[in-house]
Amino acid sequence: MILVTNNEGKVGCATTATGLRNGNHALDAIESGIRIVETDESVRTVGRGGFPNLVGTVQLDAGVMDGTTLRTGAVGAIEGFLHPVTIARQVLERLPHELLVGPGAERFAREIGAEAGENLIDDVRASWERWFDAEVPDDRRASWPDVPLADLCRHAIDPEVGRDTTVFLAIDAAGNTCAGTSTSGWGWKYPGRLGDSPIVGAGFYADSQYGACACTGAGEMTIRSGTARAVVAYMRFGADLREAVDAAIEDMARLKTGLISRVTLHAIDTRGHHRAVAINGTHNTYWYWDPTLEHPEERETEIVQVSPRTFESRAKP
Repeated sequence: MILVTNNEGKVGCATTATGLRNGNHALDAIESGIRIVETDESVRTVGRGGFPNLVGTVQLDAGVMDGTTLRTGAVGAIEGFLHPVTIARQVLERLPHELLVGPGAERFAREIGAEAGENLIDDVRASWERWFDAEVPDDRRASWPDVPLADLCRHAIDPEVGRDTTVFLAIDAAGNTCAGTSTSGWGWKYPGRLGDSPIVGAGFYADSQYGACACTGAGEMTIRSGTARAVVAYMRFGADLREAVDAAIEDMARLKTGLISRVTLHAIDTRGHHRAVAINGTHNTYWYWDPTLEHPEERETEIVQVSPRTFESRAKP
């Protein structure tokens, strides 16, 4: 058994570890831990307390994957519900689909009786209002929000750099390897934006034969590179965990534009190894647990320095 979660998973990791120790399925253990993170108002990038989009609305994304069946469930741009991870889990359990977004995801959430609630809390609303007052031109305010937003999105800055999606990776006593994610996404994002968290193969992937990976940071980069699936695929084709993560980082280093410096990879293999790597990052931590530990343990995230030219010579024929 093993559990890896990023720093934002701190409040939920003990619950997930207890579930694994008690013999629960990895998906059950992951869901129970993420639900706690989703209601922690101090985590500004997950659930209640998360930063809103450009028009001041909190839109949530989540995804889960069972590495034994290779089934996934995900929801994106969902509003008015407290636990997107549970809605994503029910997509996996009840539907022949893998991903629901927007009004369709909200319809499904009501159908299954998912817990509704307001995710925009007062101090976060005040932060958005300060941005609005400082950045939105006077000539757009009378018609707000029915105004052009693209240029505002281009210049919007995530109000809290260094805080991320929460990701949980676990292997249970039966060997089921699973992954889960939940996020409110990029603060001040364009309405409807999906990052990598609900995108299977980009933000999360699990295969009980090989391992699992989940990513945090600028999801646009891992969508372009298919990062989570790439790590698992490299292991399938013979790479060990370290080699697989390095190869996926090399894939991202080939991107000519973007924010690869805002990406952290969390990965495990079925032999009990794990790795958490921040690309060009600064000090950060993650949480680790296995049955030799009484409680989850906070550890230092590895930092790898990469530029688009790092692997340039390898790319040439």
